[in-house]
Amino acid sequence: MGRPVYLSHPASLEHDTGAHPERAARIVAIERELERHDWLGMERLEAPRVAAETLTAVHPARYVRGIEELCLAGGGALDSDTFVVEASYEAALRAAGGAVRLVDLLLGGEAPTGLSALRPPGHHAEPARAMGFCLFDNVAVAAQHALDAHGLERVLVLDWDVHHGNGTNAIFHATPSVLFVSLHEWPLYPGTGPAGDVGSGPGTGYTVNVPVAAGSGDALYVSLAEHVVVPLARAYEPQLVLISAGFDGHRDDPLAGLELTEAGFAALTGTVRRLAAELEVPVGAVLEGGYDLRALAASTAAMLRVLTAPDPPPAVDAPLLPEARRVAARLAQHWPALAAV
Repeated sequence: MGRPVYLSHPASLEHDTGAHPERAARIVAIERELERHDWLGMERLEAPRVAAETLTAVHPARYVRGIEELCLAGGGALDSDTFVVEASYEAALRAAGGAVRLVDLLLGGEAPTGLSALRPPGHHAEPARAMGFCLFDNVAVAAQHALDAHGLERVLVLDWDVHHGNGTNAIFHATPSVLFVSLHEWPLYPGTGPAGDVGSGPGTGYTVNVPVAAGSGDALYVSLAEHVVVPLARAYEPQLVLISAGFDGHRDDPLAGLELTEAGFAALTGTVRRLAAELEVPVGAVLEGGYDLRALAASTAAMLRVLTAPDPPPAVDAPLLPEARRVAARLAQHWPALAAV
């Protein structure tokens, strides 16, 4: 098996959003920080364009054409927060393609872990609607590719971005093939992701929304990861773990009100690494939000130090906080293993 991988592409820098929180400087900040640490031993790879049939397994062809045509016409606003220029379509194809390539490398045994670090981000993009800075749902396209191209039956997507991943939520709402777990601040944009949204039809119970209050920080997130996410995953037995890695829950981020730190993101990553090792499945991350440049760069590096280490870190003593106990009790209706928490 090769080294951990870092997927990127210059097209991410050409998606010019101007004076906007989701800007090219985000990628520059991350890469300057990683360069200071000799890229943590990662192999740097260029993200390919996503294949048309892979993209349209999640987003209707008519929607994809609409994004392409708007970009070719010079760009414009898709909503009050989401803008494109001529180069944005190429950037979006590479962002989805990087996530897909990461899955191929992980499942092919060519890389132990990795990060697809491209923009625009993806988890707000619904099947036929761009929003929240997102055009295509990169992590959802990658998860669906794991099911379709690699024959997987169960994928876990853990979304710790401060905002609810409404796009991923919508895409996998009615299927048990993806267990979508979102830890997010509530109330906050986009206003979706209440605790009562648990999926629909055969997917009932496989959408797990965990809204938390502003001011929540490392202790609660680690408690939720250890006492909710871990037993959920043990019961589900995923064959692949993907992280929607947003860092806008950091205490310095301007767009939200959580109090997470670099140490908190490292601890969350440690929980996921230990879980993946226990289940003997690969794990990779796809970049989402994070808008304070220093906090974004430092938090990404903190995650990657743990994600790319030869072995998972030792287990931590994470107290079962009352909030985590209540979440476990609520989910026990669909996941009896959590009744013992």
